[in-house]
Amino acid sequence: MADILLTQAQEQKLATIKSVINEQLTNGQAAKKLGLSIRQLQRLKVSVQRSGASAVIHKLKGKLGNHHIDEQVKRRLIEQIRLKYSDFRPKFATEKLQEEYPVNVTSQTIRVWMSEEGLWKLHKQKKPEYHSWRERKDYFGELEQFDGSYHLWFEQRLLDELGNPMEVCLLASIDDATGKITHAYFDFNEGVVAVFNFWLEYVKTQGKPLGIYLDKFSTYKINHKSAVDNSELMTQFQKAMKLLDIEVINANSPQAKGRIERLFGTLQDRLIKELRLLGINTIKDGNKFLKEVFISKFNARFSVISQKQGDVHMELTPKEKRSLKSIFSIKSQRRINFDFTIQFKNHFYQLAEIQPTTIRPKDKILVEVWLDKTIHFRFKEHYLKCFILPEKPKKVFRQPVILTNHPLNWKPPSDHPWRKFKFGRG
Repeated sequence: MADILLTQAQEQKLATIKSVINEQLTNGQAAKKLGLSIRQLQRLKVSVQRSGASAVIHKLKGKLGNHHIDEQVKRRLIEQIRLKYSDFRPKFATEKLQEEYPVNVTSQTIRVWMSEEGLWKLHKQKKPEYHSWRERKDYFGELEQFDGSYHLWFEQRLLDELGNPMEVCLLASIDDATGKITHAYFDFNEGVVAVFNFWLEYVKTQGKPLGIYLDKFSTYKINHKSAVDNSELMTQFQKAMKLLDIEVINANSPQAKGRIERLFGTLQDRLIKELRLLGINTIKDGNKFLKEVFISKFNARFSVISQKQGDVHMELTPKEKRSLKSIFSIKSQRRINFDFTIQFKNHFYQLAEIQPTTIRPKDKILVEVWLDKTIHFRFKEHYLKCFILPEKPKKVFRQPVILTNHPLNWKPPSDHPWRKFKFGRG
């Protein structure tokens, strides 16, 4: 017994058991001191009487644990991590290993192994900043947080015209109640056309959310080198959402829309590596992967159950379905000239003589540039007929006063009421 080295806790445990054997303590008192049940204490007392001090030492001391992983398996897994997942976080690396090998290894074990191999460095925890907590919304579809993130999503595999790695924008929306990615889409920038394409696809497939939470204009990445037409983005977006009766809420800070900000942090770690493993290097293939594989896989792992069951997305009305091209168009206003021409983007368009409604010079019309890049002129609820002129029209001195739905030199037929009327009838 003297040859066995005990820790201080083991010595204290042995002394307590001996006090019970010597009848200096009762079983109940000793069990309370050691945090054991009376049945456990009695078995331990018998073991000490039979084996002496060794009874208080764990039987696996100096031996391999029951869940010990074979050294060859460990080396094989570490080699796979070094070869394919060297810059992965331990938890993500564990997930990918479990997809390939039927070995039950925890992320904590992988973290230790990666630290031993110099593949993972422990980070000091940042000092938390205070932000008041906002409760999640109740229903799926009640509020969507939306933003875009410029990043090297395809790393060095997607190059620009000069051969430099190309940053593209990932547009994404996340449901506030469930944390599900409701839509994600790669594009070259975060301009009006890209944002409209995103939400056109969204409302066609899922319906209209009750609200959208996004950046204020001043923080909408207007200084990024790839950003385009942000000066009118919010105005155009708000117009489209107003036509669909979707509330637009502007966040006062990035922290206010923390779910979408944290989502991009997660995607910049996980999505980039998933794209790398599959060798995806184009926006088209990236969007296909997002739609068919990644979003459903991500939501299955990270989404939560909403506080109240149900989907409160609104269905598009028949009129909205017919008007989607118009709703998601870039709109501007122009005035009709005296010669019934319209100037738009350095081009002149001549209105045809026959129109679906009466048109007068100086009338204000709405110019819509649809997502297919076609240009349409609308007055009230009617689209006007026109054709592009090869050059700026010359001034003329005799112009028609109005355009209407029939020619100005039109003559009524013989059976027209005007022909049948005679003055002097009693």
